[in-house]
Amino acid sequence: MANIRLTKPTMAVLDALLSATADRPAWGLSIIRDADLGPSTVYPILERLQERGWITSREETGPHPGRPARRYYELTGTGRMQAAQALAARASRFTRFGFAGGAA
Repeated sequence: MANIRLTKPTMAVLDALLSATADRPAWGLSIIRDADLGPSTVYPILERLQERGWITSREETGPHPGRPARRYYELTGTGRMQAAQALAARASRFTRFGFAGGAA
């Protein structure tokens, strides 16, 4: 499994993916909203994460009248572990340097 460059936008996407639940799965627009990024930033990140085996995706199977089917994204076991480690390391760096909340 190849490494991925953990930029601020990538970390925001990973945070959104980690926050997803079975009741509230992550899909394109929800990730864009939760990460506060544009689609031209989010979708390439999702593509890279999928190419490296960090996430899987599936198309919505239930009814979706009046709109296209959503594509849901989910962290793999390894992706979840690496994302959690990356976010924890980032929070640790921010705490060590005296920044509150672990985010910039």
